[in-house]
Amino acid sequence: VYGCCHSWKGRSMNVGNSSSLAGRVAIVTGGGRGLGREHCLLLAKEGAMVMVNDLGAKVDGSGADASPANDVVAEIKKMGGDAIANGENVADFAGAKRMIDAAIAKWGKLDILVLNAGILRDRMLANMDEAEWDAVINVHLKGTFAPARHAAAYWRDQSKKTGQPTKGRIIVTSSTSGLYGNVGQTNYGAAKAGIAAFAVIAARELKRFGVTVNALSPSAQTRMTEGLRELTPEQRAERDPAWVSPMVVYLCSEEAQDITGRVFQAGFGRIAILEGWRRGAEAKQTRDPREAGRLWREMWPKVRKNAGMDGIESD
Repeated sequence: VYGCCHSWKGRSMNVGNSSSLAGRVAIVTGGGRGLGREHCLLLAKEGAMVMVNDLGAKVDGSGADASPANDVVAEIKKMGGDAIANGENVADFAGAKRMIDAAIAKWGKLDILVLNAGILRDRMLANMDEAEWDAVINVHLKGTFAPARHAAAYWRDQSKKTGQPTKGRIIVTSSTSGLYGNVGQTNYGAAKAGIAAFAVIAARELKRFGVTVNALSPSAQTRMTEGLRELTPEQRAERDPAWVSPMVVYLCSEEAQDITGRVFQAGFGRIAILEGWRRGAEAKQTRDPREAGRLWREMWPKVRKNAGMDGIESD
């Protein structure tokens, strides 16, 4: 899976009917840079028609610039693909619907929705202000809900109209910060944990319409992680966002119809399927606090510790 990422960069895309996504229509939010850009390019290489949605905001969510999305569109067209840019705010409910409607108006349908847009406003909890919390929750959580809600309604209506499953795809973007916990990111981590739960629940709701929903936890060096640590050239190559996109694209194909409600990790040299919360050791309930404490102490050595940021049990 990994090897296909780098071989096509800068070359002719050779889009054709043999491509895995030929004829399918995709929207990628936050598609102008980093991970979103790589998703757009590989989706297009595999034959998809792509709407590149991006406000062009700074990492903290401020400002706007249409050029990142336009540049990706130009790159796709230069390599033989079909793409359009879109500058709607994904956290705006009406704007998210306009985005969905615009893709359908352009290509007559929608098959794939990759929700990748995000910002950072890191701060220790005791110092975080309300605006820093609200901005991150808004872009990540509402920016996942709003486009997914309108796409889900479209696929529901299509399924009822035709009596057939739609084979729609939603890929949402979680993070190790939300799945494992990272200091200084209570806002970002809470949003990303919520997105993982969103994927599990939405998958159960939309299965009857033939729509799959999965969550990605990407590991890559992008402008959101730039400057956090010094990296060697080899480490930078391993952290190239292009390593993440192949699994995203596979899950967008019709071949992946049986994969839904899962959270997976890609990048930094691995593809992994994550295992969700499960009930561990248990005991019969009691009304006595001291007895409850004793039972907890007995159960504690029998359960796995929470994972660290590497996804493995912490000390």
